[in-house]
Amino acid sequence: METKHVKLLKSLVAFGLTAAALLATPLAQAQEFPTKPVRIITPFPAGAGPEAVLRILAEKLQKAWGKPVIVENRPGANGFIAIDAWKRAATDGHELIQLDNVHLSAYPHLFKKLPYDPVKDFDPLLPLFRAYFFVAVGADSKYKTVGDILAEAKAKPGALNYGSWSVGNPVHLGSALLESMTNTQMQHVIYKETSMLYTGVANGELNFALGTMATAGPLQRGGKLKFIGVTAPKRHAAFPDVPTVAESGGPAGYEVTGWTTIAAPKGLPRAVADKIQRDIEKALSEPDIKERYATFGYETFPATREQFNTFIQSESARYADVVKRAKASLD
Repeated sequence: METKHVKLLKSLVAFGLTAAALLATPLAQAQEFPTKPVRIITPFPAGAGPEAVLRILAEKLQKAWGKPVIVENRPGANGFIAIDAWKRAATDGHELIQLDNVHLSAYPHLFKKLPYDPVKDFDPLLPLFRAYFFVAVGADSKYKTVGDILAEAKAKPGALNYGSWSVGNPVHLGSALLESMTNTQMQHVIYKETSMLYTGVANGELNFALGTMATAGPLQRGGKLKFIGVTAPKRHAAFPDVPTVAESGGPAGYEVTGWTTIAAPKGLPRAVADKIQRDIEKALSEPDIKERYATFGYETFPATREQFNTFIQSESARYADVVKRAKASLD
């Protein structure tokens, strides 16, 4: 007959074994991941810079994981088509999504109602890249510095203009941030596509526009545009002669970036999410990806998941203020 002491001991052993099994389950899942093909949905069209980088990453992950890694393009509707397809998919980590910074930082302030919750739906694992913008003017523009633009904007409120391809993208909100930080008023002109936008700057229809190496670079290299400032805390390695916006007569602390992230479903076991993150970090550290980054003007953006989420929160707070001041809305 078992004594109370023996029964208690057996209960403790059973509890310990159960607890150990529960703790081991996520680790086992992480070691086994992936157990089937992985799909990464992207809101970018085929051939776009962010999508091209994602496909290189997918090839690396496919080799590392020994399972197919499929990139699925779902462009359109502000990225909502891609997000809806992803939300309908499995939540075990085999369905990932590429998101733009506007999805997490700007859209929550531009739409009264979103078809997703940026905090509850996504677990942004890490940033894939960061791109800074250049202040681009026509090659024959009278503006030699950002200070020249701001001086005229202050003297003639509402007379100057800048462009972008929609309401709420980084180029629009970055330009609106410049207005906000300098207490100036300029007109926002929307073009249907990026090629038309920078052609508009080159032929003098627009006073300026923010652009990256990928978007404004071709016309800059062709002698149609010139860069008079970069929206970064220090000069860009590819354009050491282009001053920062602050050096060019703009406000100190002005910084505008575009970035994308790979996000997993919220609630994915930490061990699995950590494995995906580590494997992506390893792939991004390889030389050929860094070389491809350079062609688009992208750079790596190393950060822990906690640091990245803090950064997203700060970006969101900043865009909230810009959207409010610009009275911008997409509803």
